[in-house]
Amino acid sequence: MKHLVPICAVTVALALPAYAEEETGKSLMEQGAELFFEGLRQEMEPALEDLQGLVTQFGPAMQSFFEQMGPALADLAGEIEDWSAYEPPEILPNGDIIIRKKPLQDQPDIPENLEEEPDEGTEI
Repeated sequence: MKHLVPICAVTVALALPAYAEEETGKSLMEQGAELFFEGLRQEMEPALEDLQGLVTQFGPAMQSFFEQMGPALADLAGEIEDWSAYEPPEILPNGDIIIRKKPLQDQPDIPENLEEEPDEGTEI
């Protein structure tokens, strides 16, 4: 029993500096995360520089496009109430873009009487 107290005291004395280092320094997880993100940043740096070059090159052209076409696109968006009623756009070989309306049976929330065909004697 007399030897137990000095052994515990020595163990605690030796453990305190290691515990103090762990509290003040970064953990292995923190060091690993920092190294990972530093490596990722170095790998992505050329791609980000290329992207910055594209922005510099095409930025003014895109800005003028949105200045000119923005109001027209806003008007078009205001006229179309439900985009789900239209097929995806189609680009024809001559460059025309066609956006077709879906058939009535494919459209949601349409009253039943609109889907029926009129009688032969009824004029529209």
